[in-house]
Amino acid sequence: MSKNLINPEKQPITNNIFDNETAIKNRIGIGTSFDVGIRKFNILGKQIQVYFVNGLCDTQFIIELFKELSRLGVRNEKNQNVKQAIENHLVHQQVETVKTIDDAITQMLSGLIFILLEGEDEAFVVDVRSYPGRGPDEPDTERVVRGARDGYTENIIQNTALTRRRIRDERLRNEIMQVGVRSKTDVCISYIEDVADPDLVKIIKKELESIEIDGLTMADKVVEEYIVKQGFNPFPLVRYTERPDVAATHLFEGHVIITVDTSPSVIITPTTLFHHVQHAEEYRQAPAIGTFLRWVRFSGMILALFILPLWLLFVMQPNLLPEMLEFIGPNETTNVPVFAQIVLAEIGIELLRMAAIHTPSPLATALGLVAALLIGEIAINVGLFVPEVILYVALGAIGTFATPSYELGIAMKVARLVLLLVVAIFKLPGLVIGSTVFILLLTMIKSLNKPYLWPLLPFNPSAFWQILVRVSVPSIKRRPSIVSPKDPIKQS
Repeated sequence: MSKNLINPEKQPITNNIFDNETAIKNRIGIGTSFDVGIRKFNILGKQIQVYFVNGLCDTQFIIELFKELSRLGVRNEKNQNVKQAIENHLVHQQVETVKTIDDAITQMLSGLIFILLEGEDEAFVVDVRSYPGRGPDEPDTERVVRGARDGYTENIIQNTALTRRRIRDERLRNEIMQVGVRSKTDVCISYIEDVADPDLVKIIKKELESIEIDGLTMADKVVEEYIVKQGFNPFPLVRYTERPDVAATHLFEGHVIITVDTSPSVIITPTTLFHHVQHAEEYRQAPAIGTFLRWVRFSGMILALFILPLWLLFVMQPNLLPEMLEFIGPNETTNVPVFAQIVLAEIGIELLRMAAIHTPSPLATALGLVAALLIGEIAINVGLFVPEVILYVALGAIGTFATPSYELGIAMKVARLVLLLVVAIFKLPGLVIGSTVFILLLTMIKSLNKPYLWPLLPFNPSAFWQILVRVSVPSIKRRPSIVSPKDPIKQS
């Protein structure tokens, strides 16, 4: 049952059901908004009113409730407690009471129904919500060859159920609150009580409670910006996942998960840079294969960051090339500077990616053919690009797409463009200084007061080894110290 506490700023429910009806109609627009409604009954000599929102409720279940209440009225039993009789005939596993009209309306707009009873100063709230949405299909951005095919959806109730299915621990906590003055969006904080750091949980709760905004139109992204205060830092400070198995793994480690209604992804906190470079596929293969996949992925990410700046440097200063690599560099010249060619090609790749996102699936193949055969080939033939520019820009793009985290991949692209600019201006000193500043900036980043480059800086040998090598699960005895777990030893 909910706590029957009355906020002085909220309008209380009175004993006069008709005054309550007038106040509610004025506030939610019954008679104006077609999707909000009221159903009235006379049961055992008293009027009851049921308020609901079409489209957010399970209509069949509401009909069953109405049938049960109608049967109660037909019995016409006298000398009984009408309130208790109605409560006993609300055939649902979750029935609560509220004392204010504000709380009742908030619950109704979340998909529940509330029932007012003549002569009573509180309302029954029954959870009959049934949100429109899709099924838990496999996420497009986190596909695996082997493994679970279910993924989070836009339904917060379904999402918490997908997580709890994997964690049948009575200490798993799913605390829900509402954020947004007008939207009142449901936000759930999930953690394992005897594992997660209670100070971390308190910080996240405090940050969520302090959010003052009309609504979370962009769902979890808005929550992220309020919690970690990212500013103009392009690198992701939280990790998103649409896979329940990934979220469950992090819960066992001591992380806190934030689920926002209407979003198909959840937020994992706190995270470091190295949380964004791991993929579920590595843990669906043997440790040796997983390690190989990880190294290939790391190589692709390093390639994405440095291959274009290095190539540009060698083109501008060919004397830096050893004899065995003298073939690197364009064999022909054009009227367009190499740096300008790279920038144009990078912008073209990004435009192509955007076009692919907004292009209907049946036309995506045609778009690829147009980009590859017509634009790319003709641009080379007319002398706009040299072939090597297209080659190295494509290699950089492949490395970006190989990055498990979409947010990290875009951040690496921004960092690559900055390195290209400093190399074009300062040549070799620019590459050295730019790379050094890049690393120093990463060391200064903190996510919820956790160092972003842990376990590299500060150095933790055992944790860093687990980053480099995908070790077998039975050999991992301790939870990562970065989350300050209450129980640092795994139950293995």
